[in-house]
Amino acid sequence: MHICFTSLIFIYGVVFGSFFNVAGLRIPKKESIIKGGSHCPGCNHKLSWAEMIPVLSFIIQKGRCRHCRQKISLIYPFMELFSGLLFSYSYIVFDWGWGFLYALILVALFHIIIVSDLAYMIIPDRVLLFFFFILLLYRSFHPLMPYWASIAGGLIGLAGIALIILISRSGMGGGDMKLFGLIGFAMGVKMLLVTFFLATLLGAILGGVLLATGTISRAKPIPFGPFIAVSALIVVFSGPLLIDWYVTSFF
Repeated sequence: MHICFTSLIFIYGVVFGSFFNVAGLRIPKKESIIKGGSHCPGCNHKLSWAEMIPVLSFIIQKGRCRHCRQKISLIYPFMELFSGLLFSYSYIVFDWGWGFLYALILVALFHIIIVSDLAYMIIPDRVLLFFFFILLLYRSFHPLMPYWASIAGGLIGLAGIALIILISRSGMGGGDMKLFGLIGFAMGVKMLLVTFFLATLLGAILGGVLLATGTISRAKPIPFGPFIAVSALIVVFSGPLLIDWYVTSFF
């Protein structure tokens, strides 16, 4: 039965992942995520239901539009699988309950953030505000302890990144600052700090690799939102283990 639930949740995650892709690509352009059918960005052909089956349509069409043969971005199937795998992994880790719901909320948030930041280098305020109210509602039923931990985390997330922006005058933007503020509100101060450490570490490593291989130039900025999102998801599933490992290893 556990395997059946995991498989079913994976399918739901892939389907929701397709919607999260739409949200990440349309919200920054202030387009409706409900009205207007999906279409090929190359020939503007309106896609049929058979062309919008998550992951499978990409495979069947060999990664190209059936009409103009333009390549379809890998971000579509990759991010659909991203949500599918994380939905099912959330169930494996947390089973049914508050932890499972919390993980799904954050998977949805970070999926949209990754797509939006990769596509436009924008972390939309509308997305952050929507999920702030969702997380506020969640924390009203399942608060962090002590009760002020969410407020402290949110304020430190905002103020800490604002200070970095003022000192460095580059590297992070207002969207990153607000995202860290939301993460701090959702996770509290400890997990916020672990997320920040992991995000900067991953950003430095991958950025260094991309520069060394000539994939990007120093003049081209790298969106930081995906590093924040991936790091925060690592913390969602393994934050306490990381803190315990650090304490036992170095103290």
